[in-house]
Amino acid sequence: MSAGIDPGCVRLRLAVAGGRIAAVDVRSERPTVAPALRGRPADAAVRLVPLLFALCGKAQGRAAELALAAARGEECAVHRDATIAAEVMREHLWRWLLDLPPLLGAVAMREEFVAAAAWVASGQRSQVAALLDGSRIEALCRRLEDLDDAKELAPRLLPALEARRSLAAWPRLDAGFCRVPHWQGAAAETGALARRPGRAAFMGKAFAARWLARLAELRDWAGEGTGVGAGGTASAVQVAPGTGRALVETARGLLMHEIVLDGECIADYFIVAPTEWNFHPQGPLAGWLMGRDAADRTALEGFAARAVAALDPCVRWELEWL
Repeated sequence: MSAGIDPGCVRLRLAVAGGRIAAVDVRSERPTVAPALRGRPADAAVRLVPLLFALCGKAQGRAAELALAAARGEECAVHRDATIAAEVMREHLWRWLLDLPPLLGAVAMREEFVAAAAWVASGQRSQVAALLDGSRIEALCRRLEDLDDAKELAPRLLPALEARRSLAAWPRLDAGFCRVPHWQGAAAETGALARRPGRAAFMGKAFAARWLARLAELRDWAGEGTGVGAGGTASAVQVAPGTGRALVETARGLLMHEIVLDGECIADYFIVAPTEWNFHPQGPLAGWLMGRDAADRTALEGFAARAVAALDPCVRWELEWL
């Protein structure tokens, strides 16, 4: 976030006993935007929303617009939004070209990212496809195979949802759910891996699976093979008169906005971001770290950094030893 609002962080606390990780505490400590929006004229509040978020601003802004329209009775059927999809692809490219190489001991692909971001913005898919099929991306894929990774057979993934279907699971949102969301009473992960129709092919190595799922979504876009359900999917429904909910699939996963109106002013505003799903206290990060050998703290910190990067928080993260 910007505009003087601290975006918060993902805080990871680890305790060691007997030479192994004995306790893991994962918390997404992010401020709610509701106090900044309550009482504002609805249209002005919605225009403010994308300015409050440093990442995925277009997705946040579109979710706000759709939720407000739904609160006024104008629902939106599930569809793919090209502008949000382009933002998703740019975020995936940032992760693959700038963030992943240093994690694997390689050099960030800065020039390639600048070129690819421009290609995405102008819809030059064939150029993006050629880059993704190039030797440097293949080398990163090979390095992922050799990575010190977490073993994982059956992650709990959030199913594909559209706004109307979400009402059956969550009739109304509240502040507690926004802080610690759940699917059928338990933690669930969202993001590119959860969106993959053939995700079983990615299972085995936890970190590699999530990176490769992002790459697969990029390649789908470059080959014009993406459809509803992929990154950029959006929908909105009227929860009740004066209350609207929007769902948008961002780079990091499912984003939910719910607006409650009092006349033409914001009475309440709820946002559930992907980071709250993916860094749930009982989510995958705790499972990957619990019981791990802690004799080499430097190596363990490197493993934790790769684990966090695989889940891709939208804010900074901090590690504390208890």
